[in-house]
Amino acid sequence: MDRARAGVMGEILFLAHRVPFPPDRGDRIRSHNLLKALARLAPVHVGCFAESAGEGEDALAALAASHCIAPRTKPLPLAGIEAVLTGKPVSLTAFHSRKLEAWVHDTITAHNIAVIVIFSGQMGQYIPADFKGRVVIDLCDVDSAKFASYADVGERVWLNAREARLLAIEEERLGARADATILISEAEAALYRSRLTAPDKVNVEVIGNGIDAAFFDPAATIPHPVVAGLPGPHFAFTGQMDYRPNEQAALWVIEALMPKLRARFPQAMFHVVGRNPTGKLMAHHGTPGVQVWGEVPDVRPFIAAADAVLAPLLIARGVQNKVLEAMAMAKPVVLTPDAATGIAASDGEDWLVCPPDPAAMCARIEALLRDPEAPARIGAAARRFVLDHHGWDAMLAPLAGLIGMADEGQRHAA
Repeated sequence: MDRARAGVMGEILFLAHRVPFPPDRGDRIRSHNLLKALARLAPVHVGCFAESAGEGEDALAALAASHCIAPRTKPLPLAGIEAVLTGKPVSLTAFHSRKLEAWVHDTITAHNIAVIVIFSGQMGQYIPADFKGRVVIDLCDVDSAKFASYADVGERVWLNAREARLLAIEEERLGARADATILISEAEAALYRSRLTAPDKVNVEVIGNGIDAAFFDPAATIPHPVVAGLPGPHFAFTGQMDYRPNEQAALWVIEALMPKLRARFPQAMFHVVGRNPTGKLMAHHGTPGVQVWGEVPDVRPFIAAADAVLAPLLIARGVQNKVLEAMAMAKPVVLTPDAATGIAASDGEDWLVCPPDPAAMCARIEALLRDPEAPARIGAAARRFVLDHHGWDAMLAPLAGLIGMADEGQRHAA
């Protein structure tokens, strides 16, 4: 686009807690597509964190008007000590960088920044108190509620309860500061509003997650030859495997569900596909019916080789990309109600929703596989649903209006 023309309306400062490249995990998929949509409206200056040297550098240089990548090197114990001393959530101190703070100040001073777009609540701390332009914050989901749920089930109760309490204060502060606060689903928006002391002071909007259905296309994907060469049936679970809800769900399948499935299907295999599997998961690798693959260059062949994709999340926030990806790949997805949040598909038609009860889920899967037509029928309906309701262009259409650049979006589209 004509960047000189866009500059008349002002430029955008975009801050994210991870480099939006590559789009290979849930939060990065969303921030990646958000950034691309913003870059179609005006020049974008990007500040973010990276966990390794050079991560996303070339991709950001090609897309952004300028960028700053701060190293994510602060050890968690140090962030915890800093949080206790300052009375802040660990989520904020873990993502505090003087380098990024200085860059934000210099960028706003040097450029005509009309709007700051924040991706994830940890980055709200970088909004200058005296900034006069628009502020839009994409919280995605309610992090404070996530930590509260951890405390409720007895996980590091004091720490998680403290994090939940302090994050709730920060989430309300950010909502009151922003011109618009975005949540990923109507359910998350309702949860967020319910936790506010002054909900009338916060403009809450919903932008759901999309899917690149041209990329996740079963017709263009060859099933993984090793998986496809084994008897099966095969069940896949994908995601960042050091993320506690994913680890918990995969362990539940391995320990509670797979024994029942293998009693009915003796050759059944469960494939855990995703980077950084924990020690608890790796301890099950190679046990009967379990394969932990770790990081792979492409999850699509594993999804294509599966008879069904499982998403039995016991704690879930927002919209699950793993579910949308499997649906786009025309696979029947068996999932818990928590994992179904934010996706308005129909049980029994587009997917199979089942409570996290091993006997009940096993029975639902057995009925699916015993019907020779059901997997293809449900998979085809799942892909149709995704194509109709979850394209990224449709999901992000309201963004231009929220940041005050609707006219720019219309002119660019023309």
